[in-house]
Amino acid sequence: MGARLLALAAVPLLAGGFVPAPQGSSSAKGTTAEQHVKREPAGDLAAKIYRDPTYGFSYKVPYGWVERTQEMQPTDSEPAKGKVLLAVFERPPEATGDSVNSAVVIAAEPKSSYPGLKSAADYTGPVTELATSKGFKAVGDPYEYSAGTKQLVRCDFDRRLGNLPMHQSTLILVQKQSIVSFTFLGGSEDEVNELVDGLNFAAARPSATKK
Repeated sequence: MGARLLALAAVPLLAGGFVPAPQGSSSAKGTTAEQHVKREPAGDLAAKIYRDPTYGFSYKVPYGWVERTQEMQPTDSEPAKGKVLLAVFERPPEATGDSVNSAVVIAAEPKSSYPGLKSAADYTGPVTELATSKGFKAVGDPYEYSAGTKQLVRCDFDRRLGNLPMHQSTLILVQKQSIVSFTFLGGSEDEVNELVDGLNFAAARPSATKK
């Protein structure tokens, strides 16, 4: 299962808080965000900031959210199949509730998985196909979106579960030999936009010049 599938399958599609875990993943019960921090040094979640030096971005995690990054990895995970970089939820996925369990899932997979892919725009087709298979409908066409110093491509979706509205946005970055997807889900368009605002790409540090 590629990271694109992991990223979109990870978001809570049911209001009760149930998350369809990837095949082969372990149970999230009995774990804490603190434990994940110890195993994921790149993510400084103790300060509510996840930093990824490989792709040059940071994400400000909302206060009180829980991390389930390790649980979203398949047990047979291989670098060639992609990896979930960050998976955080408003409440534990195993906990029930009467509202959307808002989530942010960031994943990366090799560009080589898609022969002929040259830009982020080429990735919108697979993302849209998978989102619609989960019951979402595309809201408008994909469009360019600025996140700090980077230009990404954004796809917006929505659906209703009974009377409960759900909104999802996926941002796509193609960098070097990787595709990075940033998936945000919330109960309203405004909430999703607030979650997206937590993503930032900082300007590259200037290299030291020899005198």
